Amino acid sequence: MHSIRRLSTRTVYENRWMSVREDEIQRPDGSVGAYGVVDKPDFALIIPAERGGFHLVEQYRYAVEARSWEFPQGTLPDRQDGDPAELARVELAEETGLRAESLEHLGYLYQGPGHSSQGMNVFLATGLTPGPVRREPEEQDMRQRWVSRPHLEEMIAQGLIRDSASIAAYALLLLRGR
Repeated sequence: MHSIRRLSTRTVYENRWMSVREDEIQRPDGSVGAYGVVDKPDFALIIPAERGGFHLVEQYRYAVEARSWEFPQGTLPDRQDGDPAELARVELAEETGLRAESLEHLGYLYQGPGHSSQGMNVFLATGLTPGPVRREPEEQDMRQRWVSRPHLEEMIAQGLIRDSASIAAYALLLLRGR
């Protein structure tokens, strides 16, 4: 049951990666208002694990004007939807060059449910084999690094990893181990 009802919608902006819409809504008390929503396709986030640690990537994130350490992640271009596991394999290979023998789906989470329809499928990748990277133009300055589990947790505690998707994915991995 929806507690807020959409009365109308209009697209305010769109490009090949996202659209922004403004909905006229009616709240449960009957009052009317506006709600802005960023629509993006779901993405895959991959936790590449081996030797008691993880592979991370670091890149410049334009929206926050900062470099960001995170697990490999991404969507298909042109707002396409696709098989989440296949997307995970593609993103892992593109960003790190790694190929996974095994992918385990850890869960599905919303990215920012207060403002976006986008969600993420989280995968644990094991049985890793190195290969060539095929990064997109925006990823030209991307770096990759393997870190031990204790070092990853230090990076999170020290605020060196601030990507909420990566931290939430790591929480799913920790719950899996219980």
